[in-house]
Amino acid sequence: MAITAAMVKELRESTGAGMMDAKKALTETDGDMEAAVDWLRTKGLAKAAKKSGRTAAEGLVAVAVEGGKGVAVEVNSETDFVAKNSEFQAMVAGIAQTALGASDIDALKATDMGGKPVETVVTDAIAKIGENMTLRRMASVEGATVVSYVHNAAADGMGKIGVLVAMNGDNAAFGRQVAMHIAATNPAALDEASLDGAVVEKEKQVQIDIARESGKPEAVIEKMIEGRMKKFMAEITLVNQAFVINPDLTVGAAAKEAGVEITGFVRLEVGEGIEKEQEDFAAEVAKAVQG
Repeated sequence: MAITAAMVKELRESTGAGMMDAKKALTETDGDMEAAVDWLRTKGLAKAAKKSGRTAAEGLVAVAVEGGKGVAVEVNSETDFVAKNSEFQAMVAGIAQTALGASDIDALKATDMGGKPVETVVTDAIAKIGENMTLRRMASVEGATVVSYVHNAAADGMGKIGVLVAMNGDNAAFGRQVAMHIAATNPAALDEASLDGAVVEKEKQVQIDIARESGKPEAVIEKMIEGRMKKFMAEITLVNQAFVINPDLTVGAAAKEAGVEITGFVRLEVGEGIEKEQEDFAAEVAKAVQG
């Protein structure tokens, strides 16, 4: 029986299994949906699917650099216990290395890693370790020089925050300082030109409303807005921020002194933007013991 994309989609939605696992299950059972579900259960993949609804907001960010390309990936787990697990760390390191050859997160999930698609490797780990896990994000930069930095490292090349900096020029020591700066300040964009226009307009309107509350003339308000927007850019764009190593210089000015030009950066932090359920420590331990 021909296995269609619709059949694979239906099985994935009903079990939470990965795409390749769902396709294989249907192939092995000649398209019988119920038998395919049982096949997944016997392989331990239904157990993984059952856990897929649980919040995974812990985990690790791993970075890898090769030549002029750097990648960062975020792989989440439910608890920090798993993030310290050597098997989990080895998997995350392998995914980061594999990501060097992938164009985006979807391509990465389908890329072979040790004979299996990355998506299947993660699903297998869920069944084995007993927690929900997600390959959540991937980001990359390219440049003449790419430098990486990991904050709160749990193992080599992975931790709670991963940063990549791309530069024209060869000054890795300065690049690492910039990466540390980015980890600490979390800039929204490289410069004003690369900042989302909607963010700029929203802030400008907020500042206009605040200024008008003062009752000052429009001509005065216009100058107030100009100054406030300049300060806003200095706070959220990397090259305009005061350099943490030398606050007398902006990052852009420090780069010029170091003989380089910063062309891009990536900053990923574990669990960023995930709404995490609040649990006390005892409940977290009990949950880990129960599996």
